[in-house]
Amino acid sequence: NSIRDTIEAASDIGTEAVTLYAFSTENWNRPKLEVDALMNLLMTTLKKELPVFQKKNVQVRAIGNLDSLPNKARRVLESVIDQTKTNSKVILTFALSYGSREEIVNAVKGISKKIVNNELSIKEIDENIINNHLYTFSLPEVDLVIRTSGEQRISNFLLWQIAYAEFYFTEILWPDFRRDDFLKAVIEYQSRERRFGKTSEQIKK
Repeated sequence: NSIRDTIEAASDIGTEAVTLYAFSTENWNRPKLEVDALMNLLMTTLKKELPVFQKKNVQVRAIGNLDSLPNKARRVLESVIDQTKTNSKVILTFALSYGSREEIVNAVKGISKKIVNNELSIKEIDENIINNHLYTFSLPEVDLVIRTSGEQRISNFLLWQIAYAEFYFTEILWPDFRRDDFLKAVIEYQSRERRFGKTSEQIKK
């Protein structure tokens, strides 16, 4: 219900992309029974919400160490991704078996390999090069991070990508998060002055 309400609201107001932190690399340390339940919930949700994704023109993607997912869950995920790949109104990305530190380590390895193979020089490394080696290379910049459940930590999520994002904290638990809660966060975001290091006077000009 949380996913459906959020995506429908995002689609209705023209949000370009939404990324949901569905399962972290640390979550594998939870009891096996709970991990299995979460994987089953993932599969059930993807199957159940596919008609909504199609109706709302939502393109489903996934980032993270997807090879570590159970085969059955990965097949369901790949099927939904394939069936929605031509949708173009909203990009819905599930972060699954995702950890930002692992993502950055993998980016460093990828860049290092290109340097060793003389495909890239150290002088060429800049923010764009790093961006292009992250899981999110084809996604837009992150504008807003919504943190539910009263937590006030990043939890190893998009550490590089949220450098200039606005944060919105709510006490509402994610399972109870609904359309109005999403819209409230967006309205709050719209009231912020995003300066990116500049002064208010410079922004006004």
